[in-house]
Parts: sequence; structure tokens; C-alpha cells
Amino acid sequence: MVGAGIVGLAHALAAAKLGKRVVVIDRDAQANGASIRNFGFITVSGQAQQEVWPRARRSRDIWAAIAPELGLEIDHRGLVLVVRRPQSRAVVEAFLATEMGRDCQWLSPAQAAQRLGAPLAAGVEGGLYSPHELRVESVQALPALANWLADRWGVQFQWSRAVHAVRAGEVQTARGPVEAEAVVVCPGDDLSTLYPDLIASRATRRCRLSMLRLADPGFRLGTGVMSDLGLVRYRGYADLPAAVGLLTRLQKEQAQHLAHGVHLIAVQSRNGSLVVGDSHHYADTPDPFALSEIEDLILDEYSSVFGTAPPPVVARWTGTYASGAGPALIAAPEPGVRLVMVTEGNGASTAFGLGEQVIGELYGVGEGASA
Repeated sequence: MVGAGIVGLAHALAAAKLGKRVVVIDRDAQANGASIRNFGFITVSGQAQQEVWPRARRSRDIWAAIAPELGLEIDHRGLVLVVRRPQSRAVVEAFLATEMGRDCQWLSPAQAAQRLGAPLAAGVEGGLYSPHELRVESVQALPALANWLADRWGVQFQWSRAVHAVRAGEVQTARGPVEAEAVVVCPGDDLSTLYPDLIASRATRRCRLSMLRLADPGFRLGTGVMSDLGLVRYRGYADLPAAVGLLTRLQKEQAQHLAHGVHLIAVQSRNGSLVVGDSHHYADTPDPFALSEIEDLILDEYSSVFGTAPPPVVARWTGTYASGAGPALIAAPEPGVRLVMVTEGNGASTAFGLGEQVIGELYGVGEGASA
């Protein structure tokens, strides 16, 4: 495996379960990219129905199964998507009528606040409750997963080792070659080192996110939180015909939020602090600066959901991920080699399911063999 982010580690697990001897090579001394800069929120409801939703469901099940072995706490489970507009409720009702709405339900404002364990703004219409999500602390989860793969499955890690070429049967690194019967390249948002022409042919760019950590708000979330801006971003909602009316209203009421790709996700850590975001800006090389006007839009959305001023910001950072024309780039640039990139920003939510699919196809076993 080339790359020790969540996508690379998920493929390492799938290969190890087949009894393969696995080596993971990464240019950094530890995971340092999108896999540790995100919410740690394993999102199922709202993922695109055809490909992504099944991967997310499978990935969630694997996270739930291995978390105790990793010594990893699940901070909370489920999602409440807070609805503030009649058009948003129409999207939620359409979603609940689909296969993806199974086990989800509509909540009144009082029920939504109770489920959340937090106050909601006056005038809220209600909320969509999904029981399927879970949340882990990303900055702890990735190292724990790598250590578990080494201890439990015998996966070998070669850190601080840059890979500059891959060919069938061999990985060329700055410290010499590594032989392998098969190679899976999981480059994250590195668009130019390995197979750059193939990556470029899929119109792949980088997406930059603005992220915040807020001080303890004085309440304890029972679930993750989203605002109804997410109904026009997540394809499982946005692809529904009812989303057209909502988008039209949002373009009038929250044009700046839409222009900067802002929608609200809030999750809570064990110390009570909240991880809150985010925004989306796209470029081949996004600038690294987090602008105060973007932060203000995110915090404005927080206040619109919870009805109170946000707690103080105690940390802020930017993240980047690869963004392309579909949910994932899966390619076979040469025999025995697979290039795999998650290109919709949902690596934590889908990587384990994706890894099983790709490794299954590569070795001709399981459901992945026919994927």
C-alpha cells in the first residue's frame, strides 16, 4: 500500500484479512492529511444512493466492530439534521420515502432538541433523525488503527519514505525498491507524484476546508448535528427532485454561504469541545489561508441552528482533499496495480467498504470480484 491515510489503511485491513503480507509506505512520519483533519463523523444518511451509501453502511459497521479493539471511544451515535424551512422538510419527507430513509424518522422541534441534548433556535421546523452515524476522534483513530494493524495483523509500516514510481511488482522509493505481488496507491490529495496524467484526466482538483474547534458549550450532544444547508450538498438528499425548491430559496436567503460551500456539521469531543465546520473551495493548489469571513459564515450557521452565540474558538485549521467528477477514482493503470482516491470528501465514511471492494476485485474474491 502506498499511503497511510484512512483509504490506505482500509485497503491494508482488507488485504490482511485475506492472509496477505502487507507493507504500507508513507512519505510522512505519521498521518497528517485529510484523515486527521476532519470531523471523525462516519456519515451514512445523505450519501449518494447507488455506490456510496452501501460503502458507508459497510464502513460504519467495520468502525463499530473494531473500535473496542483499537481502544477507541465512540463519542456519540446518530445524526439530527435540523430543518428550518418548509422546503427543507419537503426534502426530508422525500428522503424518508426512499430505501435510504429506513430506520430514520421526522422529529418535532421538541423531539429534536431532546434527541440532541441541546437547545435549538426558535422557529425550527423539526429535524431528520438518523441512527446510522457514529463519531470517533480522528486524531486518535488513525494512529490507533495503524498500531492495531501492525500488532493484530502483522502489517509493516515504512514511514518517512517517499515513493516516486510504481510499476507491476515493484514500488520505487527514495530508500530503494520494495517488491510486491500487487500494489494499491492511495495518494490522498497528491495529484502530481504518481499517475498524474490519469488523475488529471478525471478532472481532479483539491478542495480546501475551514475547520474550527469551539470551547465546551455547556451541553452534551447525543448525536452529530447538521443544518439544512447539507440538504443541497449531500447527494442522497440533493439528487431528490424536492431539493430544487430548497436550493432556489437558499440562493435568495444564504447566497454567501452557498458561494463558499458552507454548511454546518458539529460533533463533540470527550472533553466537551465541539468540532465545527465547514467550507469548500476548489483549485489545483488552494491557498492555505483561513479567512475570517468564512469563519463568520460557519459561526452564523451555528447560531441559526442552536439559537445562541457560539462558544469561543480555541483552534482553527484548514484541510484539503481530492475532489473529482465522481465519488471515487478507481483505476488499474497497469497489471497488479490499483490507483484509489476518494473524491467526494467522505473517506472516513466509506474507506473500509471501498477497500473491501477494491481488494476483492484485485484478488477475485467476494463481492468485489464482480464490482
